Amino acid sequence: MKKIIFSIAITIFSLHAMAQQKGEWRARLRATYVQPEASATISTIGGSAKISHTIIPELDFTYFFVDRFSANLILGTTRNKVTATGTALGDVNLGKVWLLPPTLTVLYHQPLGHGILPYAGAGLNYTIFYGKRNGEYIDNITYKNRLGFATQIGSDFDISKKWFLNIDAKKIWLKTKNDVTTIPSVAGGATVQSDTKINPWLFSVGIGMKF
Repeated sequence: MKKIIFSIAITIFSLHAMAQQKGEWRARLRATYVQPEASATISTIGGSAKISHTIIPELDFTYFFVDRFSANLILGTTRNKVTATGTALGDVNLGKVWLLPPTLTVLYHQPLGHGILPYAGAGLNYTIFYGKRNGEYIDNITYKNRLGFATQIGSDFDISKKWFLNIDAKKIWLKTKNDVTTIPSVAGGATVQSDTKINPWLFSVGIGMKF
């Protein structure tokens, strides 16, 4: 019985010792697969939306403001092809646009021993659209920047006292309003509005550093 109690005490002490302390910083560089789950409500011509998948580099910074709880700032940008699908005009190439969705989450980290540190949390993102390139039959298209919700789950795996591997998954609820004007030779240069949901999943793997 004494040995069992001693073993439990040692385990609890080890987990406590591994708990992240207030003031610690972590940085991660990841390869991220971005998988939008797009849909849209389009006026006049009907249809929905399709947004291309892509792989991007992603950088994040984590700061532990209290033991085991951190604020996590995620930075990355994607360039996506946008298509209006199933409209009265058929599938319409709307062009390409860059998305910059800086995301801030609050995470809880639970040490499991042996250098394994899983986490989960939620937060907000603000998506900025820039660098658009119109499709062949599009005279102009606008994107409205929007605030959205985000959830995050993942884990760090120590490979040394300073370096660690990371896997991560995020879901971002992201939408925008569009005004689209076709060139005059297409439906007389019609202007349509749409509410577009992008709602991407982000799946990541990378390496991180403690400092």
